[in-house]
Parts: sequence; structure tokens; C-alpha cells
Amino acid sequence: MNLFIVYFIDRLYFATLRGRPRSKPNVHYFSIDDELVYENFYMDFGPLNLGMLYRYCCKLNKKLKSTNLSRKKIIHYTSLDGRKRVNAAFLIGSYAIIYLKMTPEEAYKPLVSNSSNPTFIPFRDASFGSNSFDLHLLDCLQAVSKALMNGFFNFETFDVDEYEYYEKVENGDLNWIIPNKYLAFCGPHSKQAREDVFKFIPNFQLPLAPILRPLGLGFISKIPCVRHIMIKVQTLGSPEGYPVHSPEAYLPYFREHNITAVVRLNKKIYDAKRFTDAGLDHYDLFFVDGSVPTDNIVRKFLEISEKCDGGLAVHCKAGLGRTGTLIACYIMKHYRFSAAESIAWLRVCRPGSVIGPQQNFLIEKQDWLWLQGDLYRSKVKDYDKVYENNCVSKIMSAVDGMKLHDVGISGFENDSKSLDVYEDDENGNQKYSSKSRSKLSTQGDKLNQIKAQRKHTRATTTATISSSETKVHKRPSSQSFKAFGLKNSQGFVSPLKTSRVAAVNANNLVNSAVVSSCSTTNKRLTRLSTPTSQNHSAKSLLCQIIII
Repeated sequence: MNLFIVYFIDRLYFATLRGRPRSKPNVHYFSIDDELVYENFYMDFGPLNLGMLYRYCCKLNKKLKSTNLSRKKIIHYTSLDGRKRVNAAFLIGSYAIIYLKMTPEEAYKPLVSNSSNPTFIPFRDASFGSNSFDLHLLDCLQAVSKALMNGFFNFETFDVDEYEYYEKVENGDLNWIIPNKYLAFCGPHSKQAREDVFKFIPNFQLPLAPILRPLGLGFISKIPCVRHIMIKVQTLGSPEGYPVHSPEAYLPYFREHNITAVVRLNKKIYDAKRFTDAGLDHYDLFFVDGSVPTDNIVRKFLEISEKCDGGLAVHCKAGLGRTGTLIACYIMKHYRFSAAESIAWLRVCRPGSVIGPQQNFLIEKQDWLWLQGDLYRSKVKDYDKVYENNCVSKIMSAVDGMKLHDVGISGFENDSKSLDVYEDDENGNQKYSSKSRSKLSTQGDKLNQIKAQRKHTRATTTATISSSETKVHKRPSSQSFKAFGLKNSQGFVSPLKTSRVAAVNANNLVNSAVVSSCSTTNKRLTRLSTPTSQNHSAKSLLCQIIII
């Protein structure tokens, strides 16, 4: 099956092929199916993140500009694997939006125009159970388009190395969703306390030989023992089992990136004073992991966000479900993304965001959030009109009172910093109040201020992230990353992210480990011995088995 789709006339093509094509004198084939691979949590498989999209765009631009390929057709081919195919389509469709200036519909149409073309399977969430919400390819393309128009990213200044560095658990596990506005990160931990990672393996064939021979019971060692077991994986060099970070570890990064407030959505694991003593505001808006927020929590979160002058760092336990849900509410209200588009953008920035019923919750709240956004913007426009009228009347009255011998106009400078505007009091009556002009600026003004004030650095540091080790470089407009190296620092990390790190080696560890002792009468923990390493960066592992 050969399915070709033209983006550049006689130049750039997208193809679905059964096998690997052979090179031709006038055709150059390339594929990213095995190069840019989504790191799944459970049954999720995409969309590919912002760093991978950037790498793809660089790769394709290089091919299109290459003198060696100037007379060749460039064909991006993918396989019939539905998961790889939809991710490949997302990449070339996004490229068409970013660089070919296509609309999402224009980029999507050729992908589905061929009736013999297999349909694109929808993306799903990173939950355990069955899928309850389909995220379609067109939703993702529309999200990229709206994010581009609103200045959420700019590949001319994007630093892909920073993006990939800071999204790692050991380096902070943080991602910017809206530049200089929302930083999503995993929940900090109070201290160096164990946070074990468990993997359940049902009907595991546990050979008795290595267990019973040390006990002198080798005569029955050929009989396998079928048990349900739990494997506990621990990273050597970290008493928590995986890298975790304290509130203090984030402070240098927060200061340098103008993070002025922290919102905690999970239970209290650390003392909020550790942030407030450093000059940051701290808010608790708890709701149960995996659940949806109440209307009151949504209103409070939006109010906090709208009043926050600097960046807002938001976390739950993993910084994925609850965190993504509330940030999506703000995006829907202030940028008029649809629920699906907001979910798509969150997952492009921070894969795994918004889980289970939280997806359907956003669908239900979409119209209400759009209405709230319209009301908010109309209120801002009214404030702007009052401001303009007040400025004109003040200038006219000042001119009327001018005299030739006047050197200055008393009080006029103060009026430029503080102005009177109308607002409703608690009873709904209009009254004057003094407002700062900066608080009355429109969304466009704020975006321009963000672009003008960007000045960032990056560094690799140790536990407390000393800002003195930072190294200056150009900032990506899509990610406001800075110095946050956490080689030995500790903090709390979600089992969602750690599960994909720990579970990969779990089966191999069980099969290769030597059990030192076991009790057939008491079902208890049995520690498996593995060679220790002096180099903790090698991520040596310890395993424990719970026989059920």
C-alpha cells in the first residue's frame, strides 16, 4: 500500500508504506518511527512532545535546504502501525502549520483525503483503565496552531536540550505550559523519605532453587512456586527509591524565573512555610487524586491566576492530572481553546496530563469557561475605556489651568501612575477606586511584556541548585527554563513517571537476583542481592519481593 500526500508540489510527500523503501536517484525517503518514540505511561502512545516536534522540524528543514537533495523528492514515510502512523501525521501536519503557514484544516485535509487511506486512531490518556475520551489528530493540530498564534512557543529560539533536561524526574520534572505564566511540576517532598515503587506481577513463576538450596532443601528445588508478587524497586544512592526534591531545591529556579506563587492540589506533604518564608505566595486547593475539582476550586484557581503578577508554579502529586485540569480551565477561559485543544496542548508540553474523568469534566465546563472569558475580556475593555476617558479629561483640565509662568503641573505625574476607575462594590453600585495601570493592561499587553522581559540562564547544580553556577544562553520563548540541576537533591515524584522507569527492569531483576533467605511459613519481604556500584549515577537497583 503506497499512499502519498503532497505538501510541497513535486517536493515534499507523506507516505504510508508496508515495508522499508529502497533509495532512488530522484527520491529521498526518511522515517522517524524508530527515532522519535513516545515514552508511554500505560496504554497511551502520543502525541509526541514539543521537543520531538522541534527535532522533526529541524530534520525536515535541513533536508529541504540540502543542496544534495535539492533535485530529489522528500518522502516522509511511516508504517501501517496505527500508533506510529498518527504520530508521524501529527509531526508533518504541525510542520505544515508552523512553516508552510497552513491552517489546521488545510494541513489535515490531505492526510484524510484518500478514501483508501487507513483512518487515524485517536490518542488516549495515561490512565490504567479503558479509554473514556478520544483525542483526535485534528484536535492536536488545532492546539499547535492556537499555541503558535498566542506565542506559547517559538522554534526560532526554542532550546530543545533544556526542554528534555528539565522534564526528567532527576532534574526537576517540570514543564512550562504557558511561558512565564504556568509551570507544571511534580509535588515537592518534605525530606529524604522513602517513596517505594511497586510493580504487581500476577501468576509469577518463582523458582524455588535459589531460595531453598541455601536452606539445605535442594531436593525439592525443581518444583516451581506460582505466586502473585509485588516487586519493590529502589535506586541505589537515593533512600527514596527514585530522585525526589525538597521545596528548597526549587527556590533558585523559581526566583530566577519570576515564580511568585505556588499552588498545591494534593495533600500536605511539605510545610508551606518553606515557600512562604522565601517570599512566595502559597495556596492549597486540595481535591482527591484522579478526581475533578469543584466549581469553587475552579473559581479560586482562576482568581489566583488572574491576580498573580508573576509566574505560577502548580503541582499535585505527579503534576499531571489535577495540575493539567486546572491549567486547562485557564487556557479555555482566556485563550478560548476547546477542551480537546487544551488537553492536546498540555500533553504536547507535558505528556500524560489530564487523566480519566478529568477529560470529560473539561468538555462539560467548556461553554461555561468560554462565557467567563468573554465576561472577563469585556470587563477589561470597559476598564480601558474608563482609563482613556480619565486621561483625556485630566489633560484637558490641566491645560485649562496652565499659566505661562508654570514650570510643571502639580500632581500630574502621580496621576499617570495611579488612576481612578469605576468598579462595582459589594452591593452592585458603581464607585471610584484607585488602580495601577499595569493591572488594567490587556492580555496582549501582558504577552508583549513577557517577550520584552525574557532573560534566562541554565546550569547544572547539586542539591540546593546554586544559582552561581548558571551559564547564560539564548532563551526559548516556549519554555522559560533556567538553572535547575538536581543531581542529589530530593523531592516528591509521581509513581506515574517512576513506573515507566522502574518497571522496565523489574522482570529482569527478579530473574537475575539471588535470594538470600526465605521462610515458607511466613510470607514476608525477601531482599534480593545485586552487585552494588560505587558510581551512583549508574542507577544500580535493589529489588524486594512481596510473596502474596
